[in-house]
Amino acid sequence: MALKITVIGTGYLGATHAAAMAELGFEVLGLDVVPEKIDMLSAGRVPMYEPGLEDLLRRHVAGIEGSTGRLRFTTSWEEVADFGDVHFVCVNTPQKHGEYGCDMRYVDAAFSSLAPHLRRPALVVGKSTVPVGSAERLARLLADLAPVGADAELAWNPEFLREGFAVQDTLHPDRIVVGLESAAAEKLLREVYATPMEEGSPFVVTDFPTAELVKTAANSFLATKISFINAMAEVCEAAGGDVVKLAEAIGYDERIGAKFLRAGIGFGGGCLPKDIRAFMARAGELGADQALTFLREIDSINMRRRGQMVGMAREALGDGTFLGKRVAVLGATFKPNSDDVRDSPALNVAGQIHLQGGQVTVYDPKGMDNARRLFPTLAYADTALDAVRGADVVLHLTEWNEFRELDPAVLGEVAASRVILDGRNALDAERWREAGWTFRAMGRPRA
Repeated sequence: MALKITVIGTGYLGATHAAAMAELGFEVLGLDVVPEKIDMLSAGRVPMYEPGLEDLLRRHVAGIEGSTGRLRFTTSWEEVADFGDVHFVCVNTPQKHGEYGCDMRYVDAAFSSLAPHLRRPALVVGKSTVPVGSAERLARLLADLAPVGADAELAWNPEFLREGFAVQDTLHPDRIVVGLESAAAEKLLREVYATPMEEGSPFVVTDFPTAELVKTAANSFLATKISFINAMAEVCEAAGGDVVKLAEAIGYDERIGAKFLRAGIGFGGGCLPKDIRAFMARAGELGADQALTFLREIDSINMRRRGQMVGMAREALGDGTFLGKRVAVLGATFKPNSDDVRDSPALNVAGQIHLQGGQVTVYDPKGMDNARRLFPTLAYADTALDAVRGADVVLHLTEWNEFRELDPAVLGEVAASRVILDGRNALDAERWREAGWTFRAMGRPRA
């Protein structure tokens, strides 16, 4: 009999995982405690922008014309427990307010709510990013609270989704990592992931602690690489070097590689910043804090880049003040192909300039609604052209393709001053300079 799958938590991770599991041919039931979210998903709509996700969802949600009907949503824990053979827990693990540590309340609530309804053997699979040691604790909680006892087994299967590529990363993962304690759990997860494994995705079996550490270790390495090239940008600025050429040269070394070596205003979003901080906090609890002290500097370099962009903008205005000056900000999301503005460097820079007296106008292709909710005091434009109109300086802060394709000559006709600062090292400097713009980028020579 075919496996039935449930997905607990239908935010960014859960909605994507549920739709992908239906695409792989399973009957899927998604659960969330927010009825409005369930209503939206049941209508084939997603509460966030992610390329391809809504189309994938509509292909499978029951009740939508032409769909397979393999995917449904509910708010009932009892229905989920009765339905599923494999339960994926995909709830959020934010940073604790005022602390570095991970807030586990949503994960704990999900396990505590599901377990009392498990009356037949089932595999519960954690996908949330959690502090190492959590799985062992949750396995005991599951066995204690489930009527079926030890037949409610736990596995840990961390997610590695990149916003903007989440559908691709779920259906065609570059690796599948599972932390588990029995051959039966491994057999079930091999069945779940049979299709991507047949396509060549490696299947890595580990213990609980290693599976938990893989995600935080991977994010810490990526954060380190980004902050490294941003540190090199600071040195290039001081020495008159070109960080883009430096990155190109070291990227040819196959031990280093070219990815994540684009200097700019740093990383943000809902994963990297909070994950490296939670990793540091957990290492301290384990008595291994010295092993991760370097991550404090990684975080510091990252946050410092935002202030340096504000300083560049102030310098570009000539008189050292933002008062009475109009500043156009191209970008609000923390990365392109997303509407996510959580810990967005672009919005952080815009907000700092606004607090220092600048008249800031923001434009982003997908993040406007979320940006307005987070920073209602900023001005927002409907197009890049409208954002630039009357601007004394233009800041390029999120590397959307739309911004790469802008016509500098057209923008120059409406700007008060043709000055642009590239905070992502993604624009063609010569193209802008040929159109009469003063062009500066982080870590690059002035001309």
